[in-house]
Amino acid sequence: MAKRILVVDDEAKLLRAVAVTLREEGYEVATARSGEEALVSVSASVPDLVVSDIRMPRMDGYQLARALRSSPRTELIPVVFLTAKGERKDRIAGIRTGVDAYLVKPFDPEELLAVVANLLGRAERTSAELARMVGTARGAESPPTRSGPDEDFTPAESRVARLVAEGLSNKEIAAELGSSVRTVEGHISNILSKKGFGNRVEIARHVLGRGPSD
Repeated sequence: MAKRILVVDDEAKLLRAVAVTLREEGYEVATARSGEEALVSVSASVPDLVVSDIRMPRMDGYQLARALRSSPRTELIPVVFLTAKGERKDRIAGIRTGVDAYLVKPFDPEELLAVVANLLGRAERTSAELARMVGTARGAESPPTRSGPDEDFTPAESRVARLVAEGLSNKEIAAELGSSVRTVEGHISNILSKKGFGNRVEIARHVLGRGPSD
């Protein structure tokens, strides 16, 4: 499945230019004209990566990055700042908000594509390493104490939790269950809320019988 990238910029021409560059590389691209609009888009479907300007009305790029980093649902999304604010203090401010890369306008398409590919590759390696760790834990430990479904979860949530523990991404879980990514995201959000978990790793540990509530 094509990686989904959200591009955020209040400048229409640049927004189109970046979107076209990414689409020609085979990415699925969504766009937003402000930080607020970006968060609405993310609430509907979590992207694999965000490319954002800094100077935008109402909610700027710094605020958007902090909002993404503050939620367990979006904290691991790679974020790239693409902005005219190229001074040292601006870069430091961007780093402090947790962005993964900082590019200055006018952008070089090849540089942008290289950065995006690198960050997406790193995210995939992280997911693969989580899946490997989960598999190793399963093989090394005795069978989980929770052999049946978790009584706090609905049957659908139990299936989603099991697939999270197997290291599958939301898109892969949706494909496995024949549902939408948004539905899977809703189940994961419910699981996190019911158990008071902060991220997917805690869900995996819970399913394997190593959660903090054991």
